[in-house]
Order: sequence, then structure tokens, then C-alpha cells
Amino acid sequence: MKIYLCIDDTDNLESKGTGAIAGEITSLIEANGWGRCQNITRHQLLVHPDVPYTSHNSSMCFTAEIENNDLDSIINGAIQILETESAEGSDPGLCVFVPEYLPQLQQQEIIRFGRRAKCEVLTKEEAYQLASKFSIHLSEHGGTGQGVIGALAGIGLRLTGNDGRFKGNYKLSSDNNTILVKEILEKTNIDLVRTQEGYILHELEEIILGDKFKSVFLNHKSVLLVEPVENDGVSKWQPCTGSTLKQY
Repeated sequence: MKIYLCIDDTDNLESKGTGAIAGEITSLIEANGWGRCQNITRHQLLVHPDVPYTSHNSSMCFTAEIENNDLDSIINGAIQILETESAEGSDPGLCVFVPEYLPQLQQQEIIRFGRRAKCEVLTKEEAYQLASKFSIHLSEHGGTGQGVIGALAGIGLRLTGNDGRFKGNYKLSSDNNTILVKEILEKTNIDLVRTQEGYILHELEEIILGDKFKSVFLNHKSVLLVEPVENDGVSKWQPCTGSTLKQY
């Protein structure tokens, strides 16, 4: 069966990031043969004086295909990692959601909670109430436990299929600092290359390589966003960076 697992508020400005701890959980799952994990996405939540957070207020979520009888082992393993690896001063939260247990229509309530968390100040009580309503695992593992809000919100945002940046960067090289779309698709797990406006590049179009690039989660796919650029008088494409990526 498929599960969604999300953690939030495990770090501080000096510690390993929440993404690194999420990666430790995926490694644990796969090392024990409990399932196969998909890539981790980072979901930006509201940054506001009334929202306590230790770093950048983003949660980390991944999906996994598992055997039903391994669910409890995964939850207990994730809890152990959170309780041993989370930084001092953090307020870790864990959420594990099994979509087959909840009809699509009711899943919309989780999605709405996630979207609200990007623009509203929410409470632990709201998070626990929603999780209890649908029998979703939601637990806190240190500090104030405020991370349960972002953990549940991250599940909702991943469910949309249209929010988040994938953890990590891609680094490719070539002799002339350009690469074909076809090569990107072959050498990475990126599903397509497109512009923000929706134009999908064909396989023989060229991309100018920088030091690294990152993909975003759009229409349930890993997408490299690009923008046009003039290079030696020729119009080509380059990966989007900075403020463009921060929208996701």
C-alpha cells in the first residue's frame, strides 16, 4: 500500500536539516525491506511572527510503497529517529497517512489544511482534531510539539501534486556547458522540462548548465523549470533559480 510520511520542526540553525532526517527515515525503511520510498519534497509554510519555528518553517514529505504489516514498524522507526536526531530547541512532529483508508472527497479536507498553513496561523488543536477525525497518525516528539501542524500540512500539500521543491540538487556537466533535454531526462529522475507558462521543451532543445539545478513538484511529476536566455546571440534555455523556485 502507499503511505505519505511527513516531518516538521526537527532542526535549528546549526543542526542537520529536516530534509536530512527525512532521508534517514527513508534509508531505514529501505534498509529493513519495509518498502520503497519516493523522493522527498520540501513544502514552505507561513513565515509569521506568531508562528514558532526553528529554521525556515518548511516540512519534508515523501511517499512509499510498503507492505501493510510493516506500517507500525515504519511509524516506530520514524519516531525513534525523530527522538534521537532532532535538534535541541526543536518541536518535532510526525504524520503518517494511508490514502486508501480515506475517500478522495475527504482527502480534500487535508489538502485545505495544507493550503491554509501557507497563509494562516493554525493551532495544534486544529491539527489534532483533523487527524483524529480521519484516524491519521499524528504525534509530537519533543519541545512544544508544534511540528505536528507542519507535518499534517505537508501531507496535504504533497497530496495536491502541485507544491514543493524536491530535496537535493542535480549536478551535470558537459564539454560546452550545455545539455540536451533528452540527456537530462535520461540521467536524472526528472519527468519533464517546461517553462512556468506551461511550454514543454522537446528532447533536442538545449539547456545551459549552471553549477546545479533543482526540480519542483508539478502535476504529480518532477519538473525542471526553465526560462529563455540569450547566449552568444542565440536564444537558449536555463534552469530557473531564486525567487522563481521559492514560489514552490
